[in-house]
Amino acid sequence: MEIGLLFVAVLVLGGIVFALSGKRRTSGAPREADRGVLVGLVEPVPSLPPVLLPAHPRASDIGQVRFAVGLRGYRADQVDEVLGVLGGEIERLRAELATRQSGV
Repeated sequence: MEIGLLFVAVLVLGGIVFALSGKRRTSGAPREADRGVLVGLVEPVPSLPPVLLPAHPRASDIGQVRFAVGLRGYRADQVDEVLGVLGGEIERLRAELATRQSGV
């Protein structure tokens, strides 16, 4: 009997805390849940800004790359941007090397 009362008291107290800690709506704008968006699986906000590559990266710049952590690991848009910059720089250097070798 005592355990049952304790269980009910914990449930009531938990319900009160849950009700009081919820965010209050301050505007008439629809909430994300009202628009059919999953509210619990939103993209986390990175705590630090990403450190990506400059336009013409050097080998030392690659060691300083930091990606923001996303829902499933690193943010894919940042990784794609870094890979795009590296690929472009490699192609630019290959073209420059080819022109120098053909001119010599």
